[in-house]
Amino acid sequence: MQHRIVVLGAGYAGAFTAGYLARKLHSDDFEITVVNAEADFVERMRLHQLAAGHRIPHRPLAKVFGGTGIRVRVARVTEIDVERRTVTVVDGEGVGRLGYDTLLYTLGSTVAEHGVPGVAAHAFHVAARPSALALRTRLDELGGHGDVLVVGGNLTAIETATEIAEARPGLRVGLATSGEVGGWLGVKARRHLLRAFERFDIEVHEHTTIERVEPTGAVAADGGVLRADAVVWTAGFAAHPIAAASGLEVTGDGRIVVDRQMRSVSHPDVYAAGDSVFVVGENGLPLPMSCASAGFTGKQAAAAIIGDRTGREIERTALSYIGNHISLGRGDGIFQLVDGDARARSGALRGRAAALVKAAIVASSGWAVGHPTGGMPSRVYRAAVPRERSLGVAA
Repeated sequence: MQHRIVVLGAGYAGAFTAGYLARKLHSDDFEITVVNAEADFVERMRLHQLAAGHRIPHRPLAKVFGGTGIRVRVARVTEIDVERRTVTVVDGEGVGRLGYDTLLYTLGSTVAEHGVPGVAAHAFHVAARPSALALRTRLDELGGHGDVLVVGGNLTAIETATEIAEARPGLRVGLATSGEVGGWLGVKARRHLLRAFERFDIEVHEHTTIERVEPTGAVAADGGVLRADAVVWTAGFAAHPIAAASGLEVTGDGRIVVDRQMRSVSHPDVYAAGDSVFVVGENGLPLPMSCASAGFTGKQAAAAIIGDRTGREIERTALSYIGNHISLGRGDGIFQLVDGDARARSGALRGRAAALVKAAIVASSGWAVGHPTGGMPSRVYRAAVPRERSLGVAA
């Protein structure tokens, strides 16, 4: 009887961690199943490019996990029963249930609507491939003429606005944010950002809180109307509600509370990584939802699962966030380093060099998912204790 490891979600955190575990744990002792709503690995960091009209690599999970023995279940997770240790999924054949002994929760995040009326009905977003493709279709319908309003002032908002403006120069692109666009950047980096916005002729509406989204645009809290043929909502991310509904201990925003080893503090047979997890970094601040955090937390979760199941010492992964990589179209960018308190340093890499760094990071992240150990592992670990004591059985 094999120990059943079920991984929910195959984004950056889930796909990398599943592949790493498969290459480190002996297949006689462990069975690994990955549940994902799509049959492909989706590079979320490229979805704004997809929406703008660019092609992005096609990475079927069957190929990503080829030769690892991982079972891929293409289905949508609807419920987790942490007491019976089962997961309810829905696919084209109906409702099914999977039992687990160890669960790795990496369902990531979705767009945060912040309770703003009209967002769900009238706005587009780039937090998932179907929504990015829907935005792409809408931009195609506009035929190079019309107004696009991006709501938000964070990394995703900046990258989405500049990507659309560069790829579709006939469109008039605007950005509305409740604060200052790029306000967290250093002086030189923000100056470079604003010059890029000027070059793309992006109209910026700072200190503008959107109160309502309508079919023809957005209405600000001060009553001002921002007309748009497409509103793109990029005002932050939110954890999926499944974790909170399952009975796991979560924060107010729905992220799973874990210990330093990424174990759920309420259910230690559940581990979490990526945007789904709430964990404090080396600087005493919660890690942000990001691809970088997915890498840190996924690596730590994998080490903990291996250690807990084999009796080996658990390696400690540094949880240190070093900076922000921002693409400004295909040939421009910013790499803003931050200090130990997550504050922008005075210097930043800018321009073509920064764009090349960002492109390399995106490419390497995609490659690492299919090669989580940089090749075949030097050692495969067996379970450290008798199976009848080490393996749980779902009720």
